[in-house]
Amino acid sequence: MKTVLFYLTIFFLSINLWAQSTQKDSVTNRIEKLDEVLIKSVRVEADSPITHSNLSKEELATRNLGQDIPVLLNYLPGVVTTSDAGAGVGYTYIRVRGSDASRVNVTLNGIPFNDAESQGSFWVNLPDFASSVENLQLQRGVGTSTNGSGAFGASLNLLTDAVSEVANAGIGNSFGSYGTRRHHLKFSTGLLNDHFEVAGRLSAIASDGYIDRASSDLKSYFLQAAYVDNHTLIKAIAFGGHNITYQSWNGIDEETLNTDRRFNPIGFQYDTEGNFQGFYDNEVDDYKQDHYQLHWNQKYTNNWSTNLGLNYTYGRGFFEQYVDEWYYGNVLFSNQATLVFLGVDPITVNGEDITQTDYIRRRWLDNDFYVVNASANYKNNNLDIDFGGFYSLYDGDHFGEIIWAENPIGFQKGGRYYFGNGKKNEITVFGKTTYNITDKWSAFLDLQGRFISYETSGLTSDRVPLEVDEDYAFFNPKAGATFQINTEHQLYASYARANREPRRSDFENGIDTAERLNDVELGWRLAKNKTIVNTNIYYMWYRDQLVLTGALDDVGAPIRATSGESYRLGIEIDADITLSDKFIIKPNVAISTNKNKDFVTSRDGALVNLGDTNISYSPEIVAGNMLIYRPLKNLQLGFLSKFVGEQYMGNIDSKTSILDSFFVNDLNIVYEIKDIPVFTSVVLTGLINNVFDEEYASNGYFFTFDDDFSNPGTVTTVEGAGFYPQAGINFLAGATLKF
Repeated sequence: MKTVLFYLTIFFLSINLWAQSTQKDSVTNRIEKLDEVLIKSVRVEADSPITHSNLSKEELATRNLGQDIPVLLNYLPGVVTTSDAGAGVGYTYIRVRGSDASRVNVTLNGIPFNDAESQGSFWVNLPDFASSVENLQLQRGVGTSTNGSGAFGASLNLLTDAVSEVANAGIGNSFGSYGTRRHHLKFSTGLLNDHFEVAGRLSAIASDGYIDRASSDLKSYFLQAAYVDNHTLIKAIAFGGHNITYQSWNGIDEETLNTDRRFNPIGFQYDTEGNFQGFYDNEVDDYKQDHYQLHWNQKYTNNWSTNLGLNYTYGRGFFEQYVDEWYYGNVLFSNQATLVFLGVDPITVNGEDITQTDYIRRRWLDNDFYVVNASANYKNNNLDIDFGGFYSLYDGDHFGEIIWAENPIGFQKGGRYYFGNGKKNEITVFGKTTYNITDKWSAFLDLQGRFISYETSGLTSDRVPLEVDEDYAFFNPKAGATFQINTEHQLYASYARANREPRRSDFENGIDTAERLNDVELGWRLAKNKTIVNTNIYYMWYRDQLVLTGALDDVGAPIRATSGESYRLGIEIDADITLSDKFIIKPNVAISTNKNKDFVTSRDGALVNLGDTNISYSPEIVAGNMLIYRPLKNLQLGFLSKFVGEQYMGNIDSKTSILDSFFVNDLNIVYEIKDIPVFTSVVLTGLINNVFDEEYASNGYFFTFDDDFSNPGTVTTVEGAGFYPQAGINFLAGATLKF
């Protein structure tokens, strides 16, 4: 692998050096900012036939007080966000058009951020990353071709800080409800000798969490060294984070939701008779992740440019659990407390035969992720072509350690009770073309081939052998057209296909079938005077979609099942309307129907065809609004509203699985003080979340199980649900001192 990376690097660097020496002085004006070209291959232009939204650094900054990026994206069309700890710090998640985070493809400077095996994106590993984001683009639906796992709900690509020409620094501190606090230091040297820049950020975030004991202790860094001239941009970037969060992924049942909504059931300790003994104080997730990127963008002429990206990501960490053994009647509550589960023979202690024991375990992930990403761009007045390739290698170990046991069961501290490995190779090639046919018509074509190899060995965390050796080859075509009616009105239409491989947990559940999605988008854009309106209709139909069942595994991750045929049909509207010099409104609404066709499930011991059912976690209406008032040049007040309609947490339309609708409003205040000694400015920011103190749950889970004990000889399906309550009225306030 290292040899392959070495020769690929030499090859592309040689091309760059040759072109630079032969065309060094041929261009004096840059058509595009070199920073933007770093992510050009995964982004679309404003008039592209792809449904998308953009957010700038300035827009992110108005509410960036330590909450994770999913929370900062909450007011984009079709977006639903949630937080385990209930206050936006710690584990946070995003859904777009009903698709969960594992189906939202995320890239950082064009490099995949989603975990290669679980396909999820865990922002808790990069706390305060929003403070190092220059801008981002969220493409809804399949979108354009990108790197990493295929997008089934959306693509989110982020560009980190651009090179600053002027030296600057800033110190930011914020404090808020539930012991939440953020501290960060950020700096840039500006351009030294007109070519070199060094910039960086250090951040620390802590919170007690709205949910009991759902604490977070988060640290992160970002360091960038850059070389830039008229034709060349080279960036070496290192960033990462360390999170220690007390687990809160179990949620609570409906009765507890009504009586003690902040209760956290994780960490329970019992004696052998089932008597409560307190909570284990170190039931935590402890994970570190470091990213190292090298980007070289070279512009040769007004028409040609290339980009080379290299990446290495190192992730390692564990979550710690106290495993109890206790009985309810004659039933053992935790089968993982048995010696049989641990692969240990029964032992005798003080003349008593022991077949189960309490113990403390750590379940580890230790992984390496390598990427080579190269692309070239040709552009003239009528033609814009991007083409390139992507290669990645993921190598991840999964293992469990026992660090303490109540009885001498033969494990030394740190002894492993399971070990497994997963290796994933991916090669992607793509070509994208936008052609201006006339002044009014432009056409878009995007062809991508993805080739994936996935192998596993060893045991799962349940100590079950997992032997996978699968190869997938996908062809993902995309095409569209844009029609410029006049200077104010624009129409577009597009078709896209995406194929997607299963993730590790799917293989553990016996699923090896790939998913297929076809996505049709029709849109109308209006830009008139001070009004911008974007409207689009979409129809997404799936074959073998892996829908969330509503149930969770023993680490709080959603379990999926194949639904056969399914579809999503919806309309999305968003606007940016300047009412006056002082008032701006930014409303959006997404209305959809999301159905499984002829859904089959097990009920009371038999398979039943339920016909068409609602897809889980897919509300029919999601709406938001931002009302911005600027009474003074340096003062901005924002009243932010979000409505999420009722949704089912399962796919069988059970009333038990209903997650109620909610309507939440926030108040945002930003005041900048300029022309003061020492500082270039002081920015004061305030955020009052949930100003009307709405009691709501933004997420939950639903499960069924077959009960064949209550009435011997019969099987009865029992249903249950859990919920993740979010904080009532709470606040964050901060000050940033800029030098």
